[in-house]
Amino acid sequence: MCITLPIERRQLSSAGSLAGLLGVLWGAGGLAIVLLDAIARLSGIAMRAMDDGLSAFQWVSLVIVVVLMAYLEGYQGFQKSFSPRSAARTYYLYRNPDLLTVVFAPLFVMGFFRATRGPLLFAWVGTCLIVLLIVILQLSAQPWRGIVDAGVVAGLSWGLGSFLVELWQVFTTGIYPLSPAVAQD
Repeated sequence: MCITLPIERRQLSSAGSLAGLLGVLWGAGGLAIVLLDAIARLSGIAMRAMDDGLSAFQWVSLVIVVVLMAYLEGYQGFQKSFSPRSAARTYYLYRNPDLLTVVFAPLFVMGFFRATRGPLLFAWVGTCLIVLLIVILQLSAQPWRGIVDAGVVAGLSWGLGSFLVELWQVFTTGIYPLSPAVAQD
């Protein structure tokens, strides 16, 4: 089910257009930078695991982890939920800029504030779980840390790609498959 909101028909002032454009660039760019940074850092750890050589069991584990993370994190987490909602929130920000959301655009786009209950919980609980996973993985020895990080890189790469595709679709059509789930003040 695709959603087109009535905000499509509203005329933007030139100040609103500029603020909205800055919000989009900062929000979408900030999210993309966060994902690219994680992909770059984790790729190095994953590559070091493979540089040391892997046993047959470890290679099989690597393939399984990469496929599972691509599907669970990339497809289920990002493509089906996070990316369409973040693209919708980016478009909402473009059409409805205000000082707070423009200044904190990456956090707004990711759903950390001015979101309805579900996306708000998803953002905060998801972040806490990611931090917990990072702490646990830092205690893990190579090659297992690198194997898991390779899976995370696959999921994050899929996620970044799906976000950019969703963003393109939303801005070229004005239609998005998920509501931006913006909480009304």
